[in-house]
Amino acid sequence: MSEKHSKQLTLYVLPDRTLVPEWEEARTEVSDETALEQADIYSLFQADPETWLFYTGFRTSAGQLTSGVDFFTGFAGLFVSKLTRIPELESLRHKAGVILEQHELDDFVQSVPMITGAEYVDQGMLLELWKGFQDTFSDRIRSYDGTLASFFHEHNPRIHLAGRVFFHLVESRKNESPFAFMATYSDGSGPDNTPKHLPLKHAVQKFDDNQLYDLLSTVYRAAEKSELVSSLIDSGELFHPLHWDRHEAFKFLKEIPVYEESGVLCRIPDWWKPASKSTRVNISLGAAEPALVGMDALLDFNAEVLLGDVAISKEQARQMLEESEGLAFIKNRWVRVDHEKLEQAIQACETAERMAESGITFREAMQMQLNPDKALATRSGSSGGVELGVSNGAWLESVIRKLKQQEKINHIKPGKDFKAELRPYQEKGMSWLYFLDSFSFGACLADDMGLGKTIQVLAFLSALRKEKKLEAASLLVVPASLISNWIAEIERFFPGLKVYPAHPGFADPLRKKQAGMVRSQKTDAVDTGFPDGYDLVITSYALVHRYEWLAGYHWRYLILDEAQAIKNPAAKQTRAVKNLQSKNRIIMTGTPVENRVSDLWSLFDFLNPGLLGNKAEFSRFAKTLKSDSSGYARLRKIVSPYILRRLKTDKSVAPDLPDKVEMKSYADLTGKQIVLYNKAVSDLEKQIAESEGIRRKGLVLSSLMKFKQLCNHPDQLTGTGEFRETQSGKFQRLRRICETVLEKRERVLVFTQFKEMTSPLQAFLESVFHHPGLVLHGSIPAARRKKIIDKFQGESWCPFMVLSLKAGGVGLNLTKANHVVHFDRWWNPAVENQATDRAFRIGQEKKVLVHKFVTKGTIEERIDEMLEGKKDMAGRIVEASGENMVTEMDDAQLMDLFRLRLEKKK
Repeated sequence: MSEKHSKQLTLYVLPDRTLVPEWEEARTEVSDETALEQADIYSLFQADPETWLFYTGFRTSAGQLTSGVDFFTGFAGLFVSKLTRIPELESLRHKAGVILEQHELDDFVQSVPMITGAEYVDQGMLLELWKGFQDTFSDRIRSYDGTLASFFHEHNPRIHLAGRVFFHLVESRKNESPFAFMATYSDGSGPDNTPKHLPLKHAVQKFDDNQLYDLLSTVYRAAEKSELVSSLIDSGELFHPLHWDRHEAFKFLKEIPVYEESGVLCRIPDWWKPASKSTRVNISLGAAEPALVGMDALLDFNAEVLLGDVAISKEQARQMLEESEGLAFIKNRWVRVDHEKLEQAIQACETAERMAESGITFREAMQMQLNPDKALATRSGSSGGVELGVSNGAWLESVIRKLKQQEKINHIKPGKDFKAELRPYQEKGMSWLYFLDSFSFGACLADDMGLGKTIQVLAFLSALRKEKKLEAASLLVVPASLISNWIAEIERFFPGLKVYPAHPGFADPLRKKQAGMVRSQKTDAVDTGFPDGYDLVITSYALVHRYEWLAGYHWRYLILDEAQAIKNPAAKQTRAVKNLQSKNRIIMTGTPVENRVSDLWSLFDFLNPGLLGNKAEFSRFAKTLKSDSSGYARLRKIVSPYILRRLKTDKSVAPDLPDKVEMKSYADLTGKQIVLYNKAVSDLEKQIAESEGIRRKGLVLSSLMKFKQLCNHPDQLTGTGEFRETQSGKFQRLRRICETVLEKRERVLVFTQFKEMTSPLQAFLESVFHHPGLVLHGSIPAARRKKIIDKFQGESWCPFMVLSLKAGGVGLNLTKANHVVHFDRWWNPAVENQATDRAFRIGQEKKVLVHKFVTKGTIEERIDEMLEGKKDMAGRIVEASGENMVTEMDDAQLMDLFRLRLEKKK
């Protein structure tokens, strides 16, 4: 692939709803036409990031743009298209207003492609964009000296403005001639800017030949493509009211796009709409509650033929086949009759009725909604070529409505042994999980980071146990770096839950004694039967295929945290996870699951297998999205009932959520860190025994610093190495957080008290974000600092800034960030809060999420426990004025403070 054609232009939406085009590597070769069009669009953005999208609306697309770019430039194109059809535009100029109809807005919201930031695209955002188009046009035209025609010609010579001629078609209710046609022209505008219409014959009397020719220029242009208009001009009938039969009216209606493209404005009956013209079959499923629940539940079934919006029986349809094609008057309205399509609809309806005889499962019903045109072909071998619609019956619609609107679900309380106080939105989340469980539906809990997905799942397990529905153990699969976090949350909120961490890094003497644990020399992994007596087993994705006994047990629940780990269906760990057996399943993720269509299939293949068909079927459907964006709406309709995603900005969440959410992010030591930590403890113990006085005091204080460096990364302590991610638990934990920040295009501040850590952190974060970030420390001159801050606070996305705690702790305004990471702890809450307030201050419009890193089993955890449980004592220990207390501890107390503790508490 040549360099010229190796890039494609994508578009993502920032949390503040700013649109940002970005270049990325293309999977297939980009055509010359597409490459040129992409370059033109990007040049508009570079020229003016504020108005670029408006000007893309003038383009005539020739290439195959990415879905996000095509969607938003298409939205701008709708504005320009509607603008060109405003009568008397030249006289209105900057006062012209373009109305976005509600059905047009709904169509765009429903067909948002699956791009980064799609969750921020709603009616409010699109209306703001529309207002921006209106303001840009008005501002531009106020200062434009030429005609509107010349303005549009500058941007696209192919665009024709609407003229002053209108074609009207109305129903006259006469049996022989049920339609009336008249051509009019606008003669100025009334007080409300609506055109005043006069019959076209008046123009003959009023205008000279040149004026008349100018007036009819759009009609002459239409006559070049329309035999009907050409004959009306030649016969002079264009200047008189006409009575038409249904055949003449049908011929006119079919040519409406030709007239409008030529600049002739058309006023026609409301029933002639693109969405209601076709002949199709509608299948209604689930009118009554089935005997059983779940994906395999059999649903009742009804099929009917539709002509436009009018439902007819098969007998009526067969009778219409004996009549001529065109327009037919049925049930007090006109509809389009296409014999070929009508015959196909009858056949498809009969095929659908035969399908109902063998039963339609819930899973098959959902598959029909995803790809309705292929549904009949799947079951009968022939789709008949007819458009097929699928709708929900009364019972099914009520279930789907409850899944989407949590307030309609019965409220469930956790068990008495659950220790946390749930916020209202968390209670709804727990009840939603319980409701899905009652139908044996898998659930995707995709709340924003910081909204408490873990606590909702624990509350749900507590509710199941309270209702005696936790009849078997559940399995939790997480990235290894999150096991400590889960254990800490369980100990805090649900200590009665019996947990077994199936991971060699988490020793469990009781488990060894009960089951006779045997360790494999090859993997150092457990290879034994299921540990009886536990409610929850926790393991990592990497170990699922190595612990063969996991696949031999039928779990009550299979829960995946950071479920994007199985987005690649071909990966070994994905296949291993999908091979596990369970009664039901939950996936958890803080990243939007709808960002990539390809990832969505793998997640739902695990969650509710078969819901989106097999991989080949879904791949064929995904390919159709390039030409038919309505597929996005059908896909969301299917998956959205099983996805609960609340944003920190949601009105239903914001009142319950503090403006600043602080959380502990636990990291585990890697093997190398454990070896070095134990050696350092051993060395310290020897040195302490041999030192006293000032030398002993200096040794203790330097050891505090040394162990903090080791917890960050072993290379910081040794001064050598490449700061590999695999050798630091904190680096691994930081990746998990920043991958979510990346998916949402948010921004993060990372604080460290060590200047020497800023460069390694910068290099690591740039590998995560694939985008440059910024660094700020004490050695950077004051003049340069302002430029760094301005760049981070600018409109262009800058994902991260690494700051040394002293340099970045005071005086800075960094409100573009809504994540703060304290990579290493200062052990002084006042100093940490001062740093956090760089983001959490006046001007911050988002909720700020603060991640405080703690390395499990180390001195970091011990001092963190003191800060939480014995704050007065902790203050004396870590503050400068209390350093003497550390040095005055006896040897046993000191070594207890530093010693590594990896055993799981009992």
